[in-house]
Amino acid sequence: MQDVMNERPRFRPVPWTALETPADVELWIEEHNLALKEHIGPNETGYGVCFNLAEGGEIYMQTTQDGAVLLDVSSEAEWVSPLIVAVARVEPPAGALWVLPDDKLVQLIIGLSGLIASSILVAGHDFGRGQRRRY
Repeated sequence: MQDVMNERPRFRPVPWTALETPADVELWIEEHNLALKEHIGPNETGYGVCFNLAEGGEIYMQTTQDGAVLLDVSSEAEWVSPLIVAVARVEPPAGALWVLPDDKLVQLIIGLSGLIASSILVAGHDFGRGQRRRY
């Protein structure tokens, strides 16, 4: 039990630096993808990034191989829904899971950037399995 308590967390929050241009976001995406390749095992699922919002709540984000952006928005972060609607030009989903086309990723990150306090890699998040709705 003592070893478990002294074990360092696998991932640590990283203070967010605002991304203002598409080039900034593209660079962040490249760095994020490299970090995932380095730190996520081949059999792991539910990996992505968690954005901790400065005003409260979390948004878990994962991109899929078929070109979707999954956003799992915590109830404390529902206040950010109008921004997601405006960026993605979609109606809010019935649940917490948003499924957006990948061509909205850069605009989404730019829109959220000023609201993010920190980010952290995640693994094992369920991304709302069973409640996915495509746009």
